[in-house]
Amino acid sequence: MNQIDLRGRRAVVTGGAQGIGLAIARRFAASGAQVVIWDANGEAAQAAADELGAVARRVELTDDADVAAAAAEAGAVDILVNNAGITGGNARLWEIAPDVWRQVMQVNLNAPYVICRALVPGMIQRGYGRIVNVASIAAKEGNPNASHYSASKAGLVALTKSLGKELAGTGVIVNCITPAAARTPIFDQMKQEHIDYMLSKIPMNRFLEPDEAAALVAWLASEDCAFSTGAVFDISGGRATY
Repeated sequence: MNQIDLRGRRAVVTGGAQGIGLAIARRFAASGAQVVIWDANGEAAQAAADELGAVARRVELTDDADVAAAAAEAGAVDILVNNAGITGGNARLWEIAPDVWRQVMQVNLNAPYVICRALVPGMIQRGYGRIVNVASIAAKEGNPNASHYSASKAGLVALTKSLGKELAGTGVIVNCITPAAARTPIFDQMKQEHIDYMLSKIPMNRFLEPDEAAALVAWLASEDCAFSTGAVFDISGGRATY
């Protein structure tokens, strides 16, 4: 593992109790960062924190007041990774229940807005920050039977581009990654035929390893990433075509 220096930095990772989020939290801890895990699953978050010597807090990421309280408790945050997300299952658009659609938008798009709103002012004041949003290759291509998920992640890409422009020159950098599918617990929310479809689209003919995503995020969260903002970084095994 190549070493990236995050010593002296405090990082909040949402959805850090499992999957890609946990891999990111591990990589950050190994790089010297003070890691704070925000997750809706308080027990799993605490277990991850105990493993890493990190701090855990159960946070309802779509709730303004809960996020504000968590932000105040976290103190000076240098790095934010908006990783938490849900798929909402698989169905054709007209078969998706409105409450399911709204829940996916709330978790995947509204929550990053709420969290950025809480943490960005402090970053601006201190003149330094790194924000990494975890979107999806579905944001670019629009996966069939996943219009809600694809649309939410496309919105997160647009949020990244807008916020990156708004913060250019402040010392706060905002980027996102668009990974292909990784075999994580999120697969439990998908139908097998959808999983097979996603694999068929990846030229490398395998799923992403969470540690591979974590390596890219660690660089984006470091001081070495200094002239990329509002950018989209593919990690798709060759699937991305633009």
